[in-house]
Amino acid sequence: MARHKSYDCSAGCPVSATLDVIGGKWKGLILYHLLEGTLRFGELRKRIPDVTQRMLTQHLRELEESGLVHRQVYAQVPPRVEYSLTPQGQTLRGVIAALKSWGETYLGRKAPKPAPERAAPKRRLAVAGR
Repeated sequence: MARHKSYDCSAGCPVSATLDVIGGKWKGLILYHLLEGTLRFGELRKRIPDVTQRMLTQHLRELEESGLVHRQVYAQVPPRVEYSLTPQGQTLRGVIAALKSWGETYLGRKAPKPAPERAAPKRRLAVAGR
């Protein structure tokens, strides 16, 4: 069972909790790459070349502690460790996709979707003499 700290739940509490779990420079990228499937530590390092080994290890541990990432260790020499998303981690698919889409728009790589046109409400005109 994932452990989490307690929050003083004001109106922004759910947003704060979400950002605590998936926020930071590397966690979103780790989750994004794990959406593609199970990856070994070295594969994650190749996909996120700017992250240090120490930071990747730390963030993977935090994501595992949060219940979003599963760490599978195989008893072999050399040891093989694979990371995958848990069912709870898979629930972030839409969130990560939305972050990617927003980032593409922000970086100018994708035109924003036009807002759906809404018909103006019909107004009744007051007719003189009625």
